[in-house]
Amino acid sequence: MAFDYKKEYKEFYLPPKKPGLIEIPEMNYIAVRGKGNPNEPEGEYKAAMQLLYGIAFTIKMSYKGGKEIEGYFSYVVPPLEGLWWQQDVEGIDYAHKESFEWISMIRLPEFATKEVFDWAVREASEKKKSDFSKVEFFTYREGLCVQCMHLGSYDAEPETIKRMETYAKEQGYEPDFSGTRFHHEIYLSDPRRTKEERLRTVIRHPVKPV
Repeated sequence: MAFDYKKEYKEFYLPPKKPGLIEIPEMNYIAVRGKGNPNEPEGEYKAAMQLLYGIAFTIKMSYKGGKEIEGYFSYVVPPLEGLWWQQDVEGIDYAHKESFEWISMIRLPEFATKEVFDWAVREASEKKKSDFSKVEFFTYREGLCVQCMHLGSYDAEPETIKRMETYAKEQGYEPDFSGTRFHHEIYLSDPRRTKEERLRTVIRHPVKPV
């Protein structure tokens, strides 16, 4: 049976609807950086999706092309994630999506080293005749965070975030946004196939002791 990160690491991908504190270890990702409203039909965000999944599935299906990767195991491609921020804004201002800056990313399995990633970029570029130069091997150690499962539309996230902030404050913590610590979302639902009220999104914010 294929290894499923969502099931094996439920503390990271399937938290309860009640906020909680969690320490997130270092992980490696396929990542693409960009700016702008993610809802724009021809925007950078839509283009980033093709790049990310192009590399993700090149690695996942590498065995079919005869590529032998040390330590390879069958796995389910982990969910799409995103780090979001805006200049001079702590957290996120949902009313001005045009000013979003983001890193869109997909977790890499442990066997996918930088060398494996570089191979996948070359392989995808050659086979798909596309430019994958924007894709990067991204290592991120998130550290201490407050997180929560959000149910519903993305625009309704502020209500969930308010509960997270209240909980963190009650536990003696405060937000710790910086140039390396961001508003983090993990998308467990496909908005093209899921009713808005059933969308599941993990929301994670960095915190520190008051």
